[in-house]
Amino acid sequence: MLAKFVLSIFAGLLAVPSGAFARPWAAPQEKKNYLTDMEADKIRDAMDPGDRIRLYISFAEERMKNFQYELTRTTPEGRRGDILNSLLNGYIGCVDDGTDQIEVARERQVDIRSALKLFAAKDKEFLAQLQKINKNSPDYDMYVDTLQDAIEGTQEDLQDVEAALKELNPAPVRRKPS
Repeated sequence: MLAKFVLSIFAGLLAVPSGAFARPWAAPQEKKNYLTDMEADKIRDAMDPGDRIRLYISFAEERMKNFQYELTRTTPEGRRGDILNSLLNGYIGCVDDGTDQIEVARERQVDIRSALKLFAAKDKEFLAQLQKINKNSPDYDMYVDTLQDAIEGTQEDLQDVEAALKELNPAPVRRKPS
């Protein structure tokens, strides 16, 4: 009788899906594949969504600079198409994750207006840079699809940022007691 009871408990435990007893607070955060270890650490250490937005924008700006540099190199790498696509995909990831922080700020009721103003200004700058890329470049065919994704993604993110700026009410003005 006791053996049947122990066996039934053991069988029940085997039927439980794996991870059912895992502690959700102990799960490691997934590292984005386009961030370096140092960048991922900086994002993890930044607790404020506004700070994270600023970090994502600085990472996106770095990728845009590297993309422009790679386009103008006189002796390109053998894997030039892969490098250009990787830089554009990294840029897209940074901008999209920066936009995702808007919702985090809403949930936490954090004031991110200054970060959003920076975001909007940089997005406009990025969009202009992306749209100016020479279509007559000999390597244009290697990255044209990723470039179009980057342009469309930047336009959508810019709309989200501008909508969030309009939506956020200014901070209440404290009156001095009379």
